[in-house]
Amino acid sequence: MKIVIIGGTGLIGSKTVERLRKQGHEVIAASPNTGVNTITGEGLAEALAGAEVVVDLANSPSFEDKAVLEFFETSGRNLFAAEKSAGVKHHIALSVVGTERLQESGYFRGKLAQEKLIKASGVPYTIVHSTQFMEFLSGIAQSGTVGDTVHLSPAYVQPIASDDVADAMADVTLAPPVNGTIEIAGPERFRLNELVARYLKATADARKVEPDPEARYFGARLADGSLVSDNNPRLGRITFEQWFATSARK
Repeated sequence: MKIVIIGGTGLIGSKTVERLRKQGHEVIAASPNTGVNTITGEGLAEALAGAEVVVDLANSPSFEDKAVLEFFETSGRNLFAAEKSAGVKHHIALSVVGTERLQESGYFRGKLAQEKLIKASGVPYTIVHSTQFMEFLSGIAQSGTVGDTVHLSPAYVQPIASDDVADAMADVTLAPPVNGTIEIAGPERFRLNELVARYLKATADARKVEPDPEARYFGARLADGSLVSDNNPRLGRITFEQWFATSARK
């Protein structure tokens, strides 16, 4: 089967491509640096010719509110026009658990706009909602840093390792479309501030983490249920300790 992975050279994309190729599928790792651009349309028709499945793992290069919305809307419209011309049978997109609950955030408004385009496209689809990746912990710490202190919400998170995400994306790619949303999450729940404090300590980072219920996450205030899944998610197998031991220092 021919499969096109949009964002196929990124963190999740490259791992998903590898898994699907090992199973014998023809997989195109599509991204601007391989000549496929969903914003300009460059190379899109050629990449999708003969493809049965498209997996959209691309992310906005800017997190500014207007830029995020424009990215997801323009990319989505161009993708679906090309998919319809190519006769694509299944569109899969990776989104975020809690997207609909975090509409204070311009980023999550952009993701919700992307999901609405998918549902209205007429192309059979599966949306995968994932919790935060463990690989984002450093960036989350940086986003809340003022001086030597990291201000973070004490809301719950359920982080998932990128290897577990890629396993799930590969499985969904080879399954029939559900025309709905499925959720994936890590095997453990933590308070966000406590998890980041643990991560910083383990990396010998001297910054102190302060719990702050008003601290924003991509512009949104978090509640305990904002970023975790209670919707019978597929759980990853890799714990924080296992991930840190094998992946965090790479």
